[in-house]
Formats: sequence, C-alpha cells, structure tokens
Amino acid sequence: MVSPTPPPLLTLSSLLLLALLLCSSSVVNSSSKSNPPPKIGQGYRLISIEETPDGGLVGHLVVIKNNNVYGPDIPHLQLFVKHETQDRLRVHITDAQKQRWEVPYSLLPREQPPPLKQTIGRSRKSPITVSEYSGSELIFSYTSDPFGFAVKRKSNGQTLFNSSSDKSDPFGNLVFKDQYLEISTKLPEDASLYGLGENTQPHGIKLYPNDPYTLYTTDISAINLNADLYGSHPVYMDLRNVGGKPYAHSVLLLNSNGMDVFYRGTSLTYKVIGGVFDFYFFAGPTPLGVVDQYTSFIGRPAPMPYWSLGFHQCRWGYHNLSVVEDVVENYQKAKIPLDVIWNDDDHMDGHKDFTLNPNNYPRPKLLAFLDKIHSIGMKYVVIIDPGIAVNSSYGVYQRGIVDDVFIKYEGEPYLAQVWPGAVNFPDFLNPKTVSWWGDEIRRFHELVPVDGLWIDMNEASNFCSGKCKIPKGKQCPTGTGPGWVCCLDCKNITKTRWDDPPYKINASGLQAPVGFKTIATSAVHYNGVLEYDAHSLYGFSQSIATHKGLQGLEGKRPFILSRSTYVGSGHYAAHWTGDNQGTWENLRYSISTMLNFGIFGVPMVGSDICGFYPQPTEELCNRWIEVGAFYPFSRDHANYYSPRQELYQWESVAESARNALGMRYKLLPYLYTLNYEAHISGAPIARPLFFSFPTYTEVYGLSTQFLLGSSLMVSPVLEQGKSEVTALFPPGSWYSLFDMTQTITSKGGINVTLDAPLHVVNVHLYQNTILPMQQGGMISKEARKTPFSLIVTFPAGVPDGEAKGNLFIDDDELPEMNLGNGYSTYVDFYATINKGTVKVWSEVQEGKFALAQGLYIEKVTVLGLDGSGQASALEVDGKPVTGASNIELSTTKQNVLEEQEDGGNKVKTLMVEIKGLSFAVGKNFAITWNMGIKS
Repeated sequence: MVSPTPPPLLTLSSLLLLALLLCSSSVVNSSSKSNPPPKIGQGYRLISIEETPDGGLVGHLVVIKNNNVYGPDIPHLQLFVKHETQDRLRVHITDAQKQRWEVPYSLLPREQPPPLKQTIGRSRKSPITVSEYSGSELIFSYTSDPFGFAVKRKSNGQTLFNSSSDKSDPFGNLVFKDQYLEISTKLPEDASLYGLGENTQPHGIKLYPNDPYTLYTTDISAINLNADLYGSHPVYMDLRNVGGKPYAHSVLLLNSNGMDVFYRGTSLTYKVIGGVFDFYFFAGPTPLGVVDQYTSFIGRPAPMPYWSLGFHQCRWGYHNLSVVEDVVENYQKAKIPLDVIWNDDDHMDGHKDFTLNPNNYPRPKLLAFLDKIHSIGMKYVVIIDPGIAVNSSYGVYQRGIVDDVFIKYEGEPYLAQVWPGAVNFPDFLNPKTVSWWGDEIRRFHELVPVDGLWIDMNEASNFCSGKCKIPKGKQCPTGTGPGWVCCLDCKNITKTRWDDPPYKINASGLQAPVGFKTIATSAVHYNGVLEYDAHSLYGFSQSIATHKGLQGLEGKRPFILSRSTYVGSGHYAAHWTGDNQGTWENLRYSISTMLNFGIFGVPMVGSDICGFYPQPTEELCNRWIEVGAFYPFSRDHANYYSPRQELYQWESVAESARNALGMRYKLLPYLYTLNYEAHISGAPIARPLFFSFPTYTEVYGLSTQFLLGSSLMVSPVLEQGKSEVTALFPPGSWYSLFDMTQTITSKGGINVTLDAPLHVVNVHLYQNTILPMQQGGMISKEARKTPFSLIVTFPAGVPDGEAKGNLFIDDDELPEMNLGNGYSTYVDFYATINKGTVKVWSEVQEGKFALAQGLYIEKVTVLGLDGSGQASALEVDGKPVTGASNIELSTTKQNVLEEQEDGGNKVKTLMVEIKGLSFAVGKNFAITWNMGIKS
C-alpha cells in the first residue's frame, strides 16, 4: 500500500520541527569538498599477520591513540583476508576480543571468518614494507603503520580500492568504535559509480558527487530525493575506461546497520553505526561479469512464473468485489492485455492480515470470481502487511501470542500502530515465527486461493514512535479521518545508546532519530538481537519466510512482491519502487531506480505506472504506459485518494496501452528467457546501455533510455508536450521493432531525433541478434501458445556477418527453473551471411517439453541484407523449396539513416521475410538461401 501521502503531500515536512530540535545535539555530517569533516583519530597499527590453514590471512590491529569522538575506540581488531574465488576477495575487520553483530549467516549463507584469536599481547614481528597477497584476478596489499589496505586488478595493476589516508585527503584513517565505524577509499575522478540504494536519484543512474547516500530502510515516499528509502543495498559498481578499454568491478560492504556514504568524486567514505567491516570485491571486468559474480555470492534472482511478466492492475480503494469484477471486464472490453488483478487491503476485514471482509468480499462470491479468472489463466495477488492486529478475537494474533513470535520491548511484544490500529511485529529471525507465518499463509490460502503475496510496509513502517500503549477510553483508530495519525499513547525512548546513538546518520534526509516511525531500535529480536542492528533486514527476513511459506503450499513457483529489500532479496522476491508521484520527473526517476535494482540482483522491478498519487494527466499516463510496458514488472497502481487511472479510463491511454502492451506480449518469450538468464547468471532484465556498450563512454550516464537484455533498446518520451525524442544510438545498426523497414546505422554512435506522436514508443533491435517473438494476445496463457517468429539482424549491408539468440521455455509452475528435469527446453538460434549465402538454424537442448507443447516457428525475418542482392534457392533442412510449398519468401527495401561520411556510398539494405514455416521449436531446423546479384 503506502506511505500515507494524499494531497497535500505529507513528505518530510512533519519531521522538520523534530529535526530542528535534534540539530543542537547532533553532529552535522558534512560531505562538502570545501569543508571536509575533521579527521577522527590516528588509525590502527598492524602488529602481526599470518596465513590461515585455508589460504587466507589473519592479522591483529591495535589502535594507535585512543579518542572518545563517538565513543571509545575498540583497542584490538582482527583482520581476515581471503580470495574466496578467482574473482572475489573478502576483507573482514572486527573486534578481536568480542563477537560483534553481523548479517546472520543463516539469512545470507557464506563462509565464516576464523574464530577470534586470543593473541592479545603475543604480537609477532610485523612487516614494515608493503606486502601483497595475490589471487587470480585481484591483489590485496597493505601498509602497517598506520594500517591501510589496497585492492588492485592483477591484469593491469589498477588500484580499485585504497583506504590509506594522506594529509591532503579529505578523509582519515580507519575508525572502529562500538557505534561508529569509518573507512574510506580514494577514487579516480573519471570513475563512474552506480548503486548505493535505495534512493531516488534526480541526477540519473550515476552517483553524483556530494549528493547524500544514506542506507537505512525507511517508509518515506519515493518522491523524496536523495533520501534513504525502502531498501538498503550497500554495494556499488565502478566502471572505468582505461586507454579505451573498459573495466568494471563492484564493492559490497556487507553490513546491515545504518550508514552514511559520502561520495566526493575522488573519494568515498563509509560512516556506519555498528556491526563490522565485511568487504567483498568482485573483479568483473565486464558489467555483466560483475553482476554474475555478485549474485553468485548473494543468491541468484528468483525464477518468476510466466504470468508475472504479463500486465498487472491494482488500486488501493477497490471497495468491493464488484468493482474488481468491473475492472477485469473493462480491460477485456478495451482489448488491453491483463494477466493479474490485485487487491490492496480493501479485501481485508478491518485491515487485518489473512482475513476477508465478509460484506464487501464475501468468500463464496470471491471464490466464484477466482474460479472464473483462473479458468482463463488470470491470477490474483493480495497485500499482506507485517503488523498483526492486537485483537483477542483474532486467530492470527492469538496463535502468534501462543507461539511467542513477536519482537519484544522490555519483555513484552513491542506495540506499534499501522492500518488495523495497534499491532505487534513478527520477528522473522525466530525460526518459530517462520513456521507460524508459513502456517498462516497456508490457512489463508485455504480460505482464498491467491496466486502470490505482496508484502508491504516492511521497513518496518510504524505510524507511531517510541514506547506506546493502547489508550483507555477512546477508540484507536477512530475509523474517521486519516488512518495514519498515531492514536496510541506514546513516549519517546532516548534512554539507551541504541535509541540515541552518538553519530546521527542522515535518516529520512533530516537526521531523524533511527527509531522514528519504525520499531524502537532498543527492541529485541530472537536470541537478544537488537533492532538497532537488524532493522534493515526486516523486509529481507520476511521475504525469506514468505517464500518458504508459499513454496510449501502446492510446490508451485512463488511470486512475492516486497517493498523493503536488502542484499539477497532478489533471490526470493520482486520489487516495486514504492510510492511515486504522477509527475514527469517521477517518470524519469523510475528508469534510474529500475536500472539500479538490476545491479542489486533484483531484476524483477518496476514503478507504479501513471504514478501512485495524485492523478496523472492524460498525456503523462500515455507516456508512462509506453515506458511501463517495458519495465520487467509492469503494474498500474494508484492511491485511495486519487481518481481512477486504469488504462481504459482515457481512450487515448487505452490506444497507447494496446500498442505498447501489445508489443510486450509479443516479446514475452524473450522476457521469459531473460528471466531464465537472470536466474542462472544474475544478468539484469532491464539494463543500462553501458552493459552492452562499455567502451562507448557517452552512455555511462545515460538514464533516459534502457536495454531489455543485451540488444533491445527503449527510447521513450519523458517530457510534456513532445512529439519527438532525441535518442542516442551506439555504434552499429539498429532496427525499429514497430517498423522493421527503418534502420539507423553509424560507425561512431549517433544522436537521432525520432518521431514519437502520442501513441508511439520507439523500440530498436541491435545487430547480430536473433529475437524470438510470438503473436501476443490478451493474456499470457494464450499468448504463449501462439506461433513463433524469429527476427534476425545483421549489421546493415555487410557481406559477412552472424547473429545469435536463444529461447527458454518450461513448466513455469515448477519451483525450480533449470534444464534436465524433463519439463524445460532451451534453444540456441544462429544465423550467418557469408559470400551471399544466408543460413538460419537452431540447436535444441531437451526438446521433448517443447515438442509436447506443440510450439512451432511460423516466420523468419532477416534484416540488414545487402540491397543489391535478390533472394533465391531457398532450402529447408537441406531440401529445395518448390512452388507447391506453402512457404512464401518476400523482400522489402529498408530505409537506412546513417552518418554521412565524405565519399561514402549510402548503404542499401533489404528485409527478407519467409512465412508459412512449421518448424517445431523442440527440434533442430536449418534454412538457407542465396542473395545473388540482381540481373
């Protein structure tokens, strides 16, 4: 649902007074280049280092001079360094004498560092000079006094990370206190950085020097720029162009505590309020390689069911079942594709999880509706918030109390307020809670056979702050007015250092208290874990529990949409970007956030199409569906207080939707194959252009266009009143997907102004590609049964060329997404042109499943062939095609827009289309013909 934000917009103004009160007691966290913050302490000295039995290094650090800024220094630290794989290096620094909080190894499985060594006072002779520890791709080196470390790329010696501080640097040496950790790295000025989210970045996808980057999961609307939003992803990708050659690497600080990250352009500083330094360096050197290595460590993206790639419709405010039925019917009447209908909390009884409103959503009528939509392949998803209503007659709460599943404060379940009123929060770090949650999912599924769950408000969001109790003698909430006004009796908690830490991160963009509008940070989880440490893991741990619960129901592939995310969330859930605004700016921002989540290992992502609130203009909604039709996760969603904005509400928007979603549904086999590639290699579904064109520095900051997969480029209109768009085309040949006779080609890249009237979105396919498509339809279940076509693209007019593509199909209800189980097929497609002969063929793995589905290829279209030729001598599987065959071959001239070079001849190209084929997808085929010179 929502951070509560109807007009007038309740963004952060309500925090202003609070923030002003804080200013007198908080240290201002400056990121200014001209006025860097004072350096803290003198760092640590490395006094011993030795090799571990498994080939790592373990060292002992002692503080050089103690100081009390943000608390006393931890005197002894243990350093552990290991090349865990050929392209992953770990650097772990913790208290040498006492166990500290780390992201639980049960949540994010990984190697344990060596146990703490009791070697205090037994220092070995420490090396004085720089020493190196080399792996396959990366080199770790260190200096001893003061301690600093560097990570270099072995192939070219380039320094990727260097924590040593000189007097001229705007940062100091390593700081390690109980509630304040600081470390920095130098950076080359021309490095392009991406990541460090979740936040809304007004400057685009590249990190922008001196913008604030705070990581702490928070329920504030995504309209707030450069503020800590719903997820915490302390990872960045660094892309550099060294002498014309691109190199990418990634740095993860695996720490769940709140942190500020200061990026100054030539350095980056972490200021963290707890935990340990647990750095992972991923060598790349390609952007795809980085994400592959990263997701290999944090967990591969979850396989998604096929229907989840269709279009979704939701709204907070579908007051009863008949409204939902009307929405489905109106989509069908408007001939706009729709796969999934959603309910926000309107279906619930008094906003309580796992319940049905008996009046507005009577179970017999709802079950009849679900039978109807399920019979045609449509799906139904509902929302679940983590807060469980405190209500003695509510079975979910009763069972939770009996099983002791809630987060505690002073020995009692911590009391908060969300939509149902007073709530307790389940503690998903407790194994008993995970079992109880799974049982509640099972019970609810028996009540309503939902197809997926939407877990919201899981930062966790709380309408109150501090220690609260249920007021006596008054109703809370009243049932009238805004439901998000705190009506519990509450008092602030400032008595512990966990509620009022010495260093104030820039929470909510205003240095708000870390317990503001969330669970009190001195509350306690299972085994004594503090909310202070585990806060940003709440949504992640809920995703894991929900995934386990759904998978245990019928053995089907789960679908979960989560608002709050952490490192590894993509292994379990999809994500949407939260409460956005129906404005042109928010349309633009959505692209950067989507692309960032691909880098974070959460490829199934999208924004609320047309904006969550307030109502978009008709023109904006036209343009938004033209972008949103190509989000990996494509859903229209709106606020309770906004007028209706389903895509059929305006005829012009309906036309744009039929056009853009019509193309999406033809591309479903491609999107589903990208879903498979994401699952096996982490490859994002939606990607920045630099993933495919890393040598082309002009695209390093491009945030107004994006790729689906490696070669399908979307260039939308993002400004009001425009009927054309200027798009950047990297070097090579590009073919319009909506009109394949239109070609754009260049040797060095080219900006082109494209026609883009209201109902048109420009989508182009790059050379050397084979794109599998189907005929589309109103629902994915039917669309995936239609005949296939292949689009083959060669560089325009070349005498010799090749193209490749692939296709993955499976039984998408199976939990696992892999080959070899008898329920999947993988096809590689190839094409070549050589000396006038064109050949297109396939190589099939595990063809049995595709054959059983009766899937076949009906058409092959080849683009970019030399325009001086003429197609002849067509052969299918080695046999000449005769006039008696149903196979038709046709040629069409293409219109080529190219950069003009003096003395160059204009390229002439042809499109060749072969129809009437009946190649079984599950069986190898080959087709050849000659492009002879016209007589």
